[in-house]
Amino acid sequence: MELKGHKVLAVVDEEFEDLEMWYPVLRLRESGAEVHVAGPKAGQTYHGKYGVPLTAEYAFDQVRSEDYIGLYVPGGWAPDKLRRYADVLRLTREFHATQKPIAQICHAGWVLISAKIVNGFTMTSTPGIKDDLENAGAIWVDEEVVVDRNIVSGRRPPDLPAFTKEYVRVLAEYIRKQG
Repeated sequence: MELKGHKVLAVVDEEFEDLEMWYPVLRLRESGAEVHVAGPKAGQTYHGKYGVPLTAEYAFDQVRSEDYIGLYVPGGWAPDKLRRYADVLRLTREFHATQKPIAQICHAGWVLISAKIVNGFTMTSTPGIKDDLENAGAIWVDEEVVVDRNIVSGRRPPDLPAFTKEYVRVLAEYIRKQG
């Protein structure tokens, strides 16, 4: 219950990778965090690549980064859509500017690339966006999870246990530092 009393924001759009959304959300909740899900429209249900539904409680423009201790961006094809929303990019930049933990896995690095926050960070992802991360100035490594300052990155679904464990650890460390 190391995250009890704290909120984490997860963003969603169609075709998120089902496990990459649900596994971290459930693990964060098990750790005591209140996870809010924001999408393009509040109250709309979005579907993962394999059909698992998730309803957004909020619209992107209804949430404020200062209300949360961390941001979670799932993989799948949703990141290609998410990076096109000005509010998602604004939120990502705000979390980053205040050094709040941001976790991304698989293709979710596209959102951080579009927010222009990866330059000089060591990160991992699905190999499919390795070139994108490197072209944006990140140092790409092929590891199950990488933590560089406030960014936690993971490769793909088999890495979810290690990736999510590290994200929970980084969030708990952030809480401790805030006193």
